[in-house]
Amino acid sequence: MPDSDSQPSSAPPAPSSSPKKVIFETDTTGDYWTDFREAVKRISFFDDLQKVGEIPCARSSLLSGIASGAGVGVIRGLSASAFVASNWAVGTFVAVTLGSWTICRRSRDEEKRRVQQVVEQLPRRFAKQQDDAPSNAQSKS
Repeated sequence: MPDSDSQPSSAPPAPSSSPKKVIFETDTTGDYWTDFREAVKRISFFDDLQKVGEIPCARSSLLSGIASGAGVGVIRGLSASAFVASNWAVGTFVAVTLGSWTICRRSRDEEKRRVQQVVEQLPRRFAKQQDDAPSNAQSKS
C-alpha cells in the first residue's frame, strides 16, 4: 500500500542536471498584490549578483563605470577633500555606467532589427532564384 506522502507516478521525472537558466511561468492570478508578492518572493539578491556577467551589456558597462569613477575620484581627490572626491567618483560611475549601458543596448537592438530583416528577406531571395531557373530552362529548349 503506497504512502500518502509519496508523489504520484504521473509526476515528471527530475532532470539529471539542473539547467543554467531558470524560467518562471508568467501566468498571472489577475490580482495585482498576489502577483506582486510572488514576484518579490523570486528576488534573490545574491543569485542576481552572481549572474550579472550573463546580462548583455552589464559587464562592460559596469567595468567602464568603475574605471571611470575610480579615475575621476583619484584625480579629484588630489585637489579636494575625500568627501568631494567620493561624490565625484560615484556620480561619474553612475553617469558612465548608464551611458554605456544605453549605447550598448541601442546597438544590440539595432543589430537584432537588421538580423530580423535579413532573416525575413532570405526566403524571398531563394524563391526568386527558383522561379527564374525553370523559365530559363524552358527558353533554352
